[in-house]
Amino acid sequence: MDNTTKNRIEKMFPMLDERALRRYLAIEANGLGHGGITDVSNLTGVSRTTITRGIKELENESAEKIVRIRKKGGGRKKVIDSQIGIEKQLNDLLESNTVGNPENPLKWTAKSLRNLADALENAGFKVSHDTVGKILVNLGYSLQMNKKCLQVGSMHPDRNAQFEYINNKSKLFIADKQPVISVDTKKKELIGNFKNNGAEYSKKHMPTKVLDHDFPLEELGKVNPYGIYDINENIGFVNLGTSKDTAEFAVESILRWWNTLGKHTYPNAKKLYINCDGGGSNGSRVRLWKKQLQEFANITGLEIHVSHFPAGTSKWNKIEHKMFCFISKNWRGKPLISIETTIDLISSTTTTKGLKIKCVRDNTCYELGKTVSDEEFEAINILKDDFHGEWNYSINKHS
Repeated sequence: MDNTTKNRIEKMFPMLDERALRRYLAIEANGLGHGGITDVSNLTGVSRTTITRGIKELENESAEKIVRIRKKGGGRKKVIDSQIGIEKQLNDLLESNTVGNPENPLKWTAKSLRNLADALENAGFKVSHDTVGKILVNLGYSLQMNKKCLQVGSMHPDRNAQFEYINNKSKLFIADKQPVISVDTKKKELIGNFKNNGAEYSKKHMPTKVLDHDFPLEELGKVNPYGIYDINENIGFVNLGTSKDTAEFAVESILRWWNTLGKHTYPNAKKLYINCDGGGSNGSRVRLWKKQLQEFANITGLEIHVSHFPAGTSKWNKIEHKMFCFISKNWRGKPLISIETTIDLISSTTTTKGLKIKCVRDNTCYELGKTVSDEEFEAINILKDDFHGEWNYSINKHS
């Protein structure tokens, strides 16, 4: 082999991918004649088998149709396949450092990727911190910011038992094809050209311009989005109130859901199970809430069952992380310039899991400060459950 050929091969060698390289070396070997394969192999370190395969590919007319560079199945195996048990070991390392919503499969960890990689190496595995990150994603972990979820004061001793009670009762209702809904009022929203948290893509240096203050505009005011989330059907309903967030408004919202979606989705329903927070307009101690539910039961004929989440656990209410969070995500960075715009943004909210939401406007004026007398309260046909009757109860229509 002359020096010119050697120089040519040495310059081309680092510039080619696997397929192109073996074919190029095959061409050079053919050009050298007898012994060319050996000479090229000795010069480049590429095996004779690889060069011979390149010659066969060149001779095969269909070789040009080949699009893969490597043979199918080639390349290094994944770490989880080559190092059996690494996923379990990683999961065990994280058990004491993991937090998360008990009703949400998403978890997050407080340990860094590099520390985890070091711990795995100490356990006999060979892995980079980048690969640890990929394995964490497969295990359902993600990076998270701080979250306000720690309860101030002592935790109720039956907090988790109430979660289990709600979960088990929901399963029974769903198995019996009876509706189970999660309800709550989303935070009040200013209507007008105000800043809305979050960002969306737009032309560079051309942000959406909004007012430089957040004082409510009297002619536009605020709205109270009261949401109803059908847990089994993954369908949401929002009653967008323009007045006050009262117990009357809360039950009216549920009634509107029932007339619009509920009775059509569950034509044979005899009962309705409502999951809600322990405070606010639908709080466990709010007399007007229970009085309005009595009227709801009288109108619909349904047996109304209610369970409240313990104090400090409102974020465990399914509507929070199954519907409200996606509404906020959908309208991030978009000013709620009018009620119509707000309705459109709520109604257009969807998820990859198939969430659908219907939103309606409620212009009714709800009065604050309405009271329920002892006589009116005693007339409510309420039956407390054996387990924490202050949280779990049912209301039947008057006979």
